[in-house]
Amino acid sequence: MSKTVYFVMDPVEKINRKKDTTLAFMYEAFKRGYKVFTTEPRHLWIKRDLNQKAEVHALCQEINFQNDIENFELSKQNQQSMHDGQFVFMRQDPPVTIEYITSTFILDILENEGIMVINHPSQVRGANEKLTAMQFPSCAPSTVISSQKEQFRDFLADKKDIVIKPLDGMGGQGIFRIKEGDQNLDSVIETLTFNGQIQIMAQQYIPEIVDGDKRILMINGEPVPYALARVPQKGALRGNLAAGGQGVGKELSARDREICEIVGPWLKAHNIYFAGLDVIGDYLTEVNVTSPTCVRELDKIYNLNISGQLFDALEKINQT
Repeated sequence: MSKTVYFVMDPVEKINRKKDTTLAFMYEAFKRGYKVFTTEPRHLWIKRDLNQKAEVHALCQEINFQNDIENFELSKQNQQSMHDGQFVFMRQDPPVTIEYITSTFILDILENEGIMVINHPSQVRGANEKLTAMQFPSCAPSTVISSQKEQFRDFLADKKDIVIKPLDGMGGQGIFRIKEGDQNLDSVIETLTFNGQIQIMAQQYIPEIVDGDKRILMINGEPVPYALARVPQKGALRGNLAAGGQGVGKELSARDREICEIVGPWLKAHNIYFAGLDVIGDYLTEVNVTSPTCVRELDKIYNLNISGQLFDALEKINQT
């Protein structure tokens, strides 16, 4: 097995060179002497001859950095086997479509051959980022998941102020705050459920959102000691950076650490090496396992090297 790392991700040409977390991981790998290749989920393919093991191939480009993280060159695309990799990062953004799920099945082949995939494909496949928070009842807020209006009407009548969102969204897309008496409730539910065809989520509104939706990064079950609070613009609901929120660094509170101590062992047991916990006030709202971000922002605020911490952990695990 050579010193090679593969990144399965969205098109590298479209990334934000100043903020992208995956780029930070690639740069750290390059500095450590790894050959770094990037590919897209649609460029993965399998070859298997009769009575032979399946082999994963990809249309790849090698990335070489020039002096700093924002300056790099990409080689021409080349078809190659991925079985020489030491690590494979699955960093495609949600939503988790059938194409996304197919990619995880392909990467299962590499994992079964002893190549470390970050995060473990079957666990990414099985851990819906919003539903997973419900596995930790002492951490998650009051929640309803349904496709039917009646359940949401009852929930609103009980809680008076709720937030409704799709189960497969990201970046704050499709999130609505509904207060008691809001005549838009039925319309929002019909739109998000495609008229009762798919389940969506409602949670009790947490007023502390005005102080930010904190992203806590977890490395092999252990938290980075600082969170990035994504603070909504004045009068807005969503704190996501993609929705215009402002990133503010914060030390972890006692409650943040308590949540990490509860969730961390589960992450470690499921080979989720890098995750992002979303915490509003005292409540865990999401467990992000697909392509958590905010590394670059926290590195800049606190002079950290989170990518280095991650690779230290991965290399240690890979040696055992």
